[in-house]
Amino acid sequence: MIEFKELENGFEYIEVKNGAACGKIALQGGHLFHFARNGEEPILWLSDTSDFKIGTAIRGGVPICWPSFGMNNPDLPQHGFARVGMWKLENSKEIDANTTQITLVLNDTQESLGMWNYKFELELKITISDKLTMELTTTNLDEKPFKLTQALHTYFQISDISNITIKGLSGKPYLDALTNKVCQQNGDITFEQEVDCVYQEVDNKILLVDKNRTITIQNKGSSSVVVWNPWIQKCKRMSAIENDAYKEFVCIESANAYDDFKILLPHAKHTLKAVIY
Repeated sequence: MIEFKELENGFEYIEVKNGAACGKIALQGGHLFHFARNGEEPILWLSDTSDFKIGTAIRGGVPICWPSFGMNNPDLPQHGFARVGMWKLENSKEIDANTTQITLVLNDTQESLGMWNYKFELELKITISDKLTMELTTTNLDEKPFKLTQALHTYFQISDISNITIKGLSGKPYLDALTNKVCQQNGDITFEQEVDCVYQEVDNKILLVDKNRTITIQNKGSSSVVVWNPWIQKCKRMSAIENDAYKEFVCIESANAYDDFKILLPHAKHTLKAVIY
């Protein structure tokens, strides 16, 4: 079942329910803010105090960082403009009783061209089943090449930050964004403080091991992964989030970031894909 819904303030979203799972996708930002398999806890975390209003990014779910990750382009807002852009529904289909696919599209506008002077088409294909599949395809519609950094900035719901371990990144080089130093990961990742690291040369699946479940992330079109948790002090400074919410989530972001940027020639395409289950 696919339903179009609207909050009292006019904020529009799509609700998907099928035999395997349910999901909710805001048209602003192409933002998937809920995904759960039937009878199970949500895989995605959403802030209890997140704003659902025009022009403000949702805190949680899967914000889309595009066409710039972080502050790679000082002419753009942090993480670019796609996460607050108004996307169009291109297609929706129920493939079978357990599989639903939603396709959204974002195109250049006069406003976007004023910030970033390139013509483009950005397509997001979300497949809701017993797995969550997200495919973000960028097409350069301009006559000049552009540099692309991006991320599916996924917030994962966890039992507690002290309970989790991230496997699959041992031995990988990473940029520690807090110190601006390049390091190498030694063993699995656990959390005792703020973490903001961009891992490179990632070529295998990643496991988020929690007390009662293990979540698998498989990426394609990407060799970089961002691992982030704001910890205590930064969480207190952030908007639309409770002071102790850092205990409830970890971000493992499928990305093209740092050395993993892409140069798209005119009329070329690139797809960033993440499969989560």
